[in-house]
Amino acid sequence: MLSLIQAAGWPIWPIIIASVVALGIIGERMWTLRLRVVSPKELLPRVLNEYKRNGVNAEMLARLQQHSPLGQILAAGLKNVKSTREVMKESIEESGRVIAHDLNRYLTTLGTIAALSPLMGLFGTLVGMIEIFGSNSPTGSNPAQLAYGISVALYNAAFGILVAIPSMIFYRHFRAKVDDIVIEMELQALKLVEMVHGERES
Repeated sequence: MLSLIQAAGWPIWPIIIASVVALGIIGERMWTLRLRVVSPKELLPRVLNEYKRNGVNAEMLARLQQHSPLGQILAAGLKNVKSTREVMKESIEESGRVIAHDLNRYLTTLGTIAALSPLMGLFGTLVGMIEIFGSNSPTGSNPAQLAYGISVALYNAAFGILVAIPSMIFYRHFRAKVDDIVIEMELQALKLVEMVHGERES
């Protein structure tokens, strides 16, 4: 591996740094965006049962806020349970926007890496081409410099594409997953509002 890095020259280092950052983001998002952690399906029935038995109290709200992102949204609605349906929905929507922003954390960086990695590879290719042209002189060409220029050009292009492809795949995957999670949480919160206001049976 070290020989490949040496053959690719100094332009490979920004691509390596980008790949490490991308791997870190992919691992962190895979761990964070688990559906059972973000929007557990059993939470709403449990909250409704507790609400019917004991109503809303500070301990229940604190427990919900610490439970999960869905719990934070439900807690925001239950804080305004004595208000009108519209006020309750507005508080849920405000909390939902904050949660959606948190779920999209680091995805812009991952998308930027996916877009810039081929350009960084292209930059390395240009550096390699400069090395190739620099190997030619009036007295002839320098084979060692020519070979180094070719390796810099090819390795950087290959590494740039190699980093870009999985970064783009995971970027699109996580964006779609966040959208699905947000829709699921909206449906759960809407059920809470309708059941609390007696517009829907559990």
